[in-house]
Amino acid sequence: MLKAEDLAKHYQQFDVSNRILLTGHSHQAWPDVALDGQKQAWLDAAKHVDDKWNSAFEKAEQLKLFYANLLGDSCSVQASVQGKASNYALASNTHELLIRFLSSLNLNRGDRIITTDGEFHSMRRQLSRLQEEGIDIVRIAASPVETLTERIAAAISDKTVTIMLSAVMFKSSNIVPHIKHLADKAEELNIPLLIDAYHALNVTEFSIAENNLEQAFIVGGGYKYCQFGEGNCFLRIPHDCTLRPVITGWYAEFGALDKTSNPDEVQYASGGSRFQGSTYDPTSHYRACSVIDFFNEQQLTPSVLRKISQYQIGLLRDQFDALNFDPSKISRADVELSSIAGFLALKTTEAELIQKKLMERGILTDQRDGYLRLGPAPYVTDTQLKDALLTLKDIV
Repeated sequence: MLKAEDLAKHYQQFDVSNRILLTGHSHQAWPDVALDGQKQAWLDAAKHVDDKWNSAFEKAEQLKLFYANLLGDSCSVQASVQGKASNYALASNTHELLIRFLSSLNLNRGDRIITTDGEFHSMRRQLSRLQEEGIDIVRIAASPVETLTERIAAAISDKTVTIMLSAVMFKSSNIVPHIKHLADKAEELNIPLLIDAYHALNVTEFSIAENNLEQAFIVGGGYKYCQFGEGNCFLRIPHDCTLRPVITGWYAEFGALDKTSNPDEVQYASGGSRFQGSTYDPTSHYRACSVIDFFNEQQLTPSVLRKISQYQIGLLRDQFDALNFDPSKISRADVELSSIAGFLALKTTEAELIQKKLMERGILTDQRDGYLRLGPAPYVTDTQLKDALLTLKDIV
């Protein structure tokens, strides 16, 4: 397994050797080569002016292809030959993509949207606002996660227009099991299924084929475990998708149009382009592609990254148990290591205060809704992980 000490030298700008970054599930450090990509975007703009878009679109295609391969998407077989992942749309954040997806739903069929009570803020807030306008939002309790997909399936009615949930619960780091069964049910009933894979990508081996998600929509991005930084989100759509987003940008006209019989109707391109927006800042794609090349050079494949993550989470968990914390003050769920994604979630009523005290000692963590979240990354050493737990013990 690649040693963190050897990898850390490639992250000097983020100073990963002199501070303990346990924000890996939220914002991993960027390798130094990311700055090269950022500079190249500026240089291309200066040299080519408006013709920079030829280079920018090449970066966008490289990014789409990366996501397709990361997900084991069936299109990646064709894409590896043609250099394109045609059923992917990109945007600066997942909220843009969720809005376009929601605007494409057939509300003449009904108005029930089934989700969970453990979703990330972009989805949570938007669905809450739609509920205020009369949309029937059904939230299924995320816990116990073992029966989540079964309980979601039981809530389906003939008024259901979509099912939207995460592959990993962002508060607890629990991997949602049995997604395949829910995908089978959604496909059988012709209900659009959207999976938020943001907290699964590049830290778990999440597979479209294994979960029977060929007919599903998948949203995610590279801000977290891909080390891309902001501005690199995607929506993967089924190959035969003919939905017509009401919220639509002029980039959705790029490519071969799926022309309707009515010439007065707004036309959409085939594939992922139908969910595209409009003019954007391509700098983030340059940065991402530099990181993709770096990951390839270092052989940081999804399977390697999963092994590193599981080792680090296991080390944190074992150290936490060995230090005999008072469970009335801070505790962890008793779950199998293989069921945990990219961070260790610790339950405490003092999460915000503990996070602040840790930061004062050069240890960056994250907290949400009563959980202190410790997110390691490949460049964090064993010594740093152990020091972080000793400091946590002292603070608690």
